[in-house]
Amino acid sequence: MAGHSKWANTRHRKAAQDAKRGKIFTKIIRELVTAAKLGGGDPDANPRLRAAIDKALSNNMTRDTLNRAIARGVGGDDDANMETIIYEGYGPGGTAIMIECLSDNRNRTVAEVRHAFSKCGGNLGTDGFRSLSVQQKRRDLLREKAMKTPSWKQPWKPVLKTLWTYDDGAIDVYTAWEEMGKVRDALEAAGLKADSAEVSMIPSTKADMDAETAPKLMRLIDMLEDCDDVQEVYHNGEISDEVAATL
Repeated sequence: MAGHSKWANTRHRKAAQDAKRGKIFTKIIRELVTAAKLGGGDPDANPRLRAAIDKALSNNMTRDTLNRAIARGVGGDDDANMETIIYEGYGPGGTAIMIECLSDNRNRTVAEVRHAFSKCGGNLGTDGFRSLSVQQKRRDLLREKAMKTPSWKQPWKPVLKTLWTYDDGAIDVYTAWEEMGKVRDALEAAGLKADSAEVSMIPSTKADMDAETAPKLMRLIDMLEDCDDVQEVYHNGEISDEVAATL
């Protein structure tokens, strides 16, 4: 789930809940297998696989588990017969939503996604429908320990695009997708390690959520993320500090 402001913190709490249920590992393994099958097992030559590896490591997946998933993909495991499907629609308050799925059964996936939209007052678009204008970027989350390094900004200076700061001292650094390898190499050279790293879709517009629409949007996002075939949910919902405090 990708949004702005306090919503980012909500995303991390939800990710932690998913990890406890084992869901997030299942989804990451599925992406590793698919990425390796489609683009090969060399992350330096396969940006999608590199992004999946970064996400796996930032979620504390072991190297053994990670490597087994890649081997399954390279070996053409039957479970690797997945396709990426993108759905878009509108949620509460006119929020534009994009859902990225990995599935071996389109009918099952669209039924689950449509059910979530209908239960939460949203509308799923038809094939070819576009609701959300986004830019694909790499996202690195830095915590306080990394930021105590005096030169913490140096690795991103040539490729820095967007930077968000939060009340808890965390900093999100967004860089262009095509510069992902440079950012990773610069991080390692500076001895810095991001708390999490992933590829994200950043909305070009936003929709302000009020005290009535914000809880409805959260419910829709939760339902979508609970679908096994859903890998990521992106939206342009903006929740102010005041509204977030009431949730």
